[in-house]
Amino acid sequence: MRKKVFQLLVDNNSGVLSRISGLFSRRGYNIESITAGVTADARYTRITICTSGDDEVLEQIEKQLAKLEDVRDIKELKPDESVYRELAMVKVKITPQERQTIVATTEIFRGNIIDVSPDCVIIEITGNQSKVDAFLRLLDGHEVLELARTGIAGLTRGTENVTYLP
Repeated sequence: MRKKVFQLLVDNNSGVLSRISGLFSRRGYNIESITAGVTADARYTRITICTSGDDEVLEQIEKQLAKLEDVRDIKELKPDESVYRELAMVKVKITPQERQTIVATTEIFRGNIIDVSPDCVIIEITGNQSKVDAFLRLLDGHEVLELARTGIAGLTRGTENVTYLP
């Protein structure tokens, strides 16, 4: 099983995300993460999908996505040619004795404590998936009350692979 990250430029129409996720569901493909947001041109949405499978399945996913009517462009975001980021917000239960340890760990990972209450903190951490995973592993001894992850968002490096749509 390999992971692949696809970036789609699609028409910003209602139901487009549903049609894309439906394609995965109907064919039994796995979505590890999916993010979507309007681009600089409000007519288009950029969708980033992280999926996994063997080479044949990943090739089929790409072909099936390219056939969808709303899809204007599809490309693979290769790790060495792209930049990936993910945002995680983590609510951690803490005691007064643990507070400084959590603050120090958050600072090491260049995270931000975005909310503090007497018995918990909410931490914001941004980076690639492995950075977020490493941070979460360091919280193993603490009680994570809630966790929200955005999934991967990414762009290719440089200007060679920029897609211009009319």
